[in-house]
Amino acid sequence: MIRSEQKPFEEILGSLEGDESVFILGCGGCAAACGSGGEPEVLDMRARLEGQGKSVSGHAVVDFLCQKALVISRLGARRAELEAADSLLVLTCGVGVQAVAAVVARPVHPGCNTVSLGGAKGEWQGAERCLECGDCLLDATGGLCPLTLCSKGLTNGACGGAKRGMCEVSEHRPCGWELIYKRLASTGRLEKLRTFVPPKAYDRMRPRAEWLATSVWDIEAHAPPADGAERR
Repeated sequence: MIRSEQKPFEEILGSLEGDESVFILGCGGCAAACGSGGEPEVLDMRARLEGQGKSVSGHAVVDFLCQKALVISRLGARRAELEAADSLLVLTCGVGVQAVAAVVARPVHPGCNTVSLGGAKGEWQGAERCLECGDCLLDATGGLCPLTLCSKGLTNGACGGAKRGMCEVSEHRPCGWELIYKRLASTGRLEKLRTFVPPKAYDRMRPRAEWLATSVWDIEAHAPPADGAERR
């Protein structure tokens, strides 16, 4: 499971500044399991935004937002609601936000931060990756993560070493920031490039102390002994 938690409501409102209408999208997978983006959270967010004077054109919960084909199929019938929205607020992990941004021709705002559980986890289909940095910045980068797309993990623009759109570190890898530029241009949000992203607080990438002694993180401590003997 990838664990996410909602951003502070004030931060969400700030990201929606200038957007009169929003479509809210939740995830019935990991986000629903950890209480950050399932049906109850989506409905609660809708009520809170409407209470602040925002118009909500619609909402939906897709089984797994990390699956782009599933997102396309589920949202096909909601085209009118999506077109009526200035942007989408997506309540899920960084992978899901990036997947939605890749297939929906609207600006996408992350409503959650993805937090580390430590240890290993399964992989998912698609190119989207999340470092579980605990402070999602996809709102400033068009739904593309510079921490995973940029070989240097730069958060405030390209290094200047790219050649013909390819990374100077690996000539077979596209420059992440050129991809971000093109995405922002396609959604009419190039002004986001003027947003200064403070240095990342990488201590947020560590599993939280209160989780380390639980089955969420320490699986081996709760597994039965290999020889079948009773654990003391």
